Amino acid sequence: MTPITVLTIVIGIAATVPVAGRWLRVAQREHYIAPWVSRLAWLWIRVSPVNAILTALVVVLTAVSVLRYFSGFAIAAVILLAFLPIGLKVRGTSAPLAWTDRLKRLLVAWIVLVAVVGAALVFVVGSTGVALTLLLAPRITDLALAIMKPVEKRLSRKWMLSARKRIKQVAPTVVAITGSYGKTSTKGYVAHLLSSAFSVVASPASFNNLLGLSRAVNDRVVPGTEVFIAEMGVYGRGEIRELSESFPPDIAAITTIGEAHLARMGSRDVIFQAKSEITEKARTVVLPIDDPLLAGLAERCRAESKRVITVSTVPGTDADVVVDAAGETISVREGAARSTATVVIPGVGHAVNLAVAVGIAHALEIPLSAIATRLDALPDSPHRAEVQHAESGVVVIDDTYNSNPVGAQRALEGAAAIAAERGGPLVVVTPGMVELGSVQVQRNTEFAASIAAAGGHLFAIARTNRAALTAGAGSVGGPVRIFDRRTEAVAAALDQAGDRGVILYENDLPDHYP
Repeated sequence: MTPITVLTIVIGIAATVPVAGRWLRVAQREHYIAPWVSRLAWLWIRVSPVNAILTALVVVLTAVSVLRYFSGFAIAAVILLAFLPIGLKVRGTSAPLAWTDRLKRLLVAWIVLVAVVGAALVFVVGSTGVALTLLLAPRITDLALAIMKPVEKRLSRKWMLSARKRIKQVAPTVVAITGSYGKTSTKGYVAHLLSSAFSVVASPASFNNLLGLSRAVNDRVVPGTEVFIAEMGVYGRGEIRELSESFPPDIAAITTIGEAHLARMGSRDVIFQAKSEITEKARTVVLPIDDPLLAGLAERCRAESKRVITVSTVPGTDADVVVDAAGETISVREGAARSTATVVIPGVGHAVNLAVAVGIAHALEIPLSAIATRLDALPDSPHRAEVQHAESGVVVIDDTYNSNPVGAQRALEGAAAIAAERGGPLVVVTPGMVELGSVQVQRNTEFAASIAAAGGHLFAIARTNRAALTAGAGSVGGPVRIFDRRTEAVAAALDQAGDRGVILYENDLPDHYP
């Protein structure tokens, strides 16, 4: 082994510290799912000219070193790779690296793979192998994730078995809720409506996978719990079926079938199939029939002798529960007659979420007269179209938890209506929407155009969707301002809005996105 190879290896070992920190943090933030580390690595190159140029330079240096024109170029490539991609921090701010037991196990697997791959490449191409190994770090991280997936599943089995035992012992009615969006808000509505009649436990925050729900059951479901509300998330087919094995739902509900997570599942049809798994073990299902896919699912569930509660947000629809947001009424079929109550849906709220929640309460035989007494105090979900009034007078709508085309449009319409009432400017601060696959550019372009059409000022932040957002606003002559960081955009938005304006914060990408 030549002295320059030894030197390159030493520098490479030092460089693995920031490289591991970056890509392990991305893995953690992307729910330990391969191949999302590689996809995010490519995104940083694709949307950032600086990173694209520096990565190209690394490739050139590595190629020259392989051809042995000057093997010292490998050292330069290794040093550059210790800092790439520029902007992706090791520690993180909005999403810092958390040293959990799972991450530590992943780190061990990552180190072993890096050592094996690095040794093999150094043996074949000398010092250049160190640079090639670091260049492949995102791919190696995804490989480590794939290797550790069955290990993690095995390690979490004891918690899952404990949760299964607890569910059988306590025997609560299990209400399972899924959907492309609105799961958490609907869960909050359901817990609020049921709490007057039952002892209710809801899974916290977004504890919606197998480990999260197991933890929720083990920590919160105690003797005397009558209803357990489980939010069920999904990134692919079979996952909700697995959740239903551990937590068989008595009542299953789907809020919507949309384009959220389209990048992960490929098509709306696959999303529908994955979400539909929640109905397989349920005796009662609650479905919004305004969506033809869910209307068809309702008919299929009836054919399987399930009890089906249908809901709608379209006045005049022959559904068991109909929420008319414009008319501020809700009607429920109770026996041969329909009962009606008054309800006010906030301008940034989703009527379908309330309709599904009332449908679940109806399935548990709670009359509308009892439900109506609780409709004036529906809980807000933090960072989900949450309306706040700042001391300066500006109205802030915080819709930063997540974002999808339907929800973003609804929040925009509500914000525009409030701005019109107040006579002040509308400012929308957004990095755009992600995980929309092939339609992401189109949906962000359309959303920006809608902002401009509503007379809003678009403050586009970060780089992930910058091109689509600026193109959309520009297509209708809307004003656009560009910011690299959210903190800068927030300060400018407060100045723009003044004391009579409305600021909509739509989505807030964590800083492992460019």
